Amino acid sequence: MKIKRFSKKPFNLEDRIGAKPVVCYPNSNLKNDNLEVLLEARKYLVKSNEIIIAPRDAKTFEVNNGNFFRIESVEGPQVGDLNLFQLNNLEEKFYSGKTRALYGTHISVGDKMYSNLPYLRSLATITWDTLDWYGYDSDGGSVHDVIGTRCDPYTSKLLSGNDYHYCCHSNLTRALVKEKNIDLKKAEQIVHDVLNVFMCTGFTNDTKQYFMKASPVRPGDYLEFFAETDLLGVLSACPGGDCGSEHSSDAAKCYPLKVSIWSVDQKYLEKIKISKTSSYNQNHGID
Repeated sequence: MKIKRFSKKPFNLEDRIGAKPVVCYPNSNLKNDNLEVLLEARKYLVKSNEIIIAPRDAKTFEVNNGNFFRIESVEGPQVGDLNLFQLNNLEEKFYSGKTRALYGTHISVGDKMYSNLPYLRSLATITWDTLDWYGYDSDGGSVHDVIGTRCDPYTSKLLSGNDYHYCCHSNLTRALVKEKNIDLKKAEQIVHDVLNVFMCTGFTNDTKQYFMKASPVRPGDYLEFFAETDLLGVLSACPGGDCGSEHSSDAAKCYPLKVSIWSVDQKYLEKIKISKTSSYNQNHGID
């Protein structure tokens, strides 16, 4: 955590600190040319399906390329952990680390959810966020983060010594096994770092540790996405509830979440630029 210092300060300290920060991945070339089209198209959405995810559980859902989906709070403040896969190739899945490197710690309208290497394409674009008014608070906290990994039974065991089976990692794994008939070992291997939907998080100012605070989400709030390929989604209603106190326990008050699928006449999407997998030749310098 870099709060314990054992080495001596160098004699040329002033020459070695205080350099101007440089953004690692300038994203000006990622201008979202589709957003204007999507914001217009979403005015004509028609709901085609919806599912309810019970507290401390997860469910899968499918979204066809060109459709929209929403994750919605329905009864009380509740956060959710979202995994996304390319429906016909589960090896292609959401890459939270690269999405974070490109857009920052928290994402919202216009930001894309990129897939892992070697694919690196947008799986989905966020098209509406009823919590975008929150911005960043005085602690540096915001909603919809791509910082946290997902609560899991292994970390719970490490920190508390307890076995807990209804954390998000286990919920996501269980949903893939039960609903998609995926082998348990395989399912756990493909579950990946999540988009923490509605979760309010940041890094502490002193130790830079990942923190959470009670989510500002309320019934009726939703986060909306446009599917840029056929998608398999898996959403867990986190056992932390609004994550204002703890997670991976039965103590927090938890509520269900709703996922709804929305279609639109394709005439409204004629100008959409199609998301494509990376064109890198994958030679990696080997002649």
